[in-house]
Amino acid sequence: MFENKLVLELLERYRVLWALGHASSLMGWDSETYMPREGVEERSIASAELSLLSRRLLLENIAPLVEKLVGVEGLNDFERGVVRVLWRDVERLRRIPENIQYELAKLRSEAPVVWREAREKDDFERFKPYLSRIVELERQVAELLGYEEHPYDALLDYYEEGLRDRDVRVMFSTLVPSIRRVLEKVMAEGYYPREHVLENVEYRREAMETVNREVLNILGFPWSKGRLDVSAHPFTIGIALSDVRITTRYEGRDFRRSLFAVIHEFGHALYNLQVDERLKMTPLAEGASLGVHESQSRFWENIVGRSRAFVELLKPILDEHLGFTRDYSVEELYKYFNIVRPSLIRVDADEVTYNLHIYLRYELERMLVAGEIKVHDLPELWNEYMDRLLGIKPKSYKDGVLQDIHWSLTAIGYFPTYTIGNILAAQLKNRFEADVGRLGDVIGERRFELVRVYLREKIHKWGAVYPPKDLVVKALGEPMNPVYLAEYIENKYSRL
Repeated sequence: MFENKLVLELLERYRVLWALGHASSLMGWDSETYMPREGVEERSIASAELSLLSRRLLLENIAPLVEKLVGVEGLNDFERGVVRVLWRDVERLRRIPENIQYELAKLRSEAPVVWREAREKDDFERFKPYLSRIVELERQVAELLGYEEHPYDALLDYYEEGLRDRDVRVMFSTLVPSIRRVLEKVMAEGYYPREHVLENVEYRREAMETVNREVLNILGFPWSKGRLDVSAHPFTIGIALSDVRITTRYEGRDFRRSLFAVIHEFGHALYNLQVDERLKMTPLAEGASLGVHESQSRFWENIVGRSRAFVELLKPILDEHLGFTRDYSVEELYKYFNIVRPSLIRVDADEVTYNLHIYLRYELERMLVAGEIKVHDLPELWNEYMDRLLGIKPKSYKDGVLQDIHWSLTAIGYFPTYTIGNILAAQLKNRFEADVGRLGDVIGERRFELVRVYLREKIHKWGAVYPPKDLVVKALGEPMNPVYLAEYIENKYSRL
């Protein structure tokens, strides 16, 4: 896999950088799960210092070797991947001064705590100074990194290599009109309900924990390499190829929220767990991009988890542990899992409306980065876009501009990767059925190993060897195409 002597030396030096990343990942997981609230001040400083230590190690010890390898002929795909990934990091850090990196790293620890408090108290003013500083710094980063057409390009590229604002605009120009047409049909037809009585039925946390663990067992989650914990915002973190941790939340009612958070995070975890073992402790031991990663979670959550075949498989488990589902048929559970309605909260949005939530965030981020709007404009603009796209307006900040954690994590340019994930998930379903057969039959027969192996061979095992656009063509036979998602939504939800 790695034969070039310089690449082998590079990987040997990289191992220390990997170890620092391993420690930082563990600290990040702890911050969101078990760290006492008052531990944030020292944790934020420790995180920032580790960030600077990693920076210096990369630029002083690793960059000189990477420079020697840039453009070298005769490297294999894996070696070229190592050079590409590290050179992107080197170029980025050389253009961003230490003081900006330090402040951003510190904000990534401090701002989420303030965001949580502001959200709990419904107080945007509490969070506004932090968000204003984050936007100011991210605008500086965009200018330092450079761009060809729009400053947002520089931030998009960080999360999705090669992605440009023009790509995102084309993506949404196809999806938004199509989604709005389907939404009108669904609302008129009434087959998929706008609400369901099960949304208000309470469950015992212990019972739901058992359901979630049984579902993970069915899907094939390896407990010797993973954990399931609780956090305010469900997430997955790959600490190593053999240590991948996921979380969910338990709100005491509307059990599908906790269930689908678990299935979603399983998709992320499986990607991390199925990267080729030979890539461990290298820069390639991660997903190709956030969009490709999201395609895996959306494939499992929506394409698999919200399918009729999966509902049929799941019903006996729900009946045994929750009990109250015995009063509902498979058809009723299927409708409950696939409620369609304009809603305020992105993470609870259905398949039809979800990407409208992402479009809203994309437009606001794009304007913020371009300097067309200020942070104090966000609440009003947020409400206007919600009204225009979904016909509803938030009555509080926590249901509007304060609902997402991402901006507090300095993650501007991240949101479009969610829609990329949805597009690729639909595209993946189409390719799977062309190569293997009807997915519903595979689910009904519990042949999840077949699905896991297919995903491993097509996508997971390659880690970050290829740029995301190249991997998509290699795995799916064509570039990303939003038409597949538009057709999937149309075929599933429009019954005319």
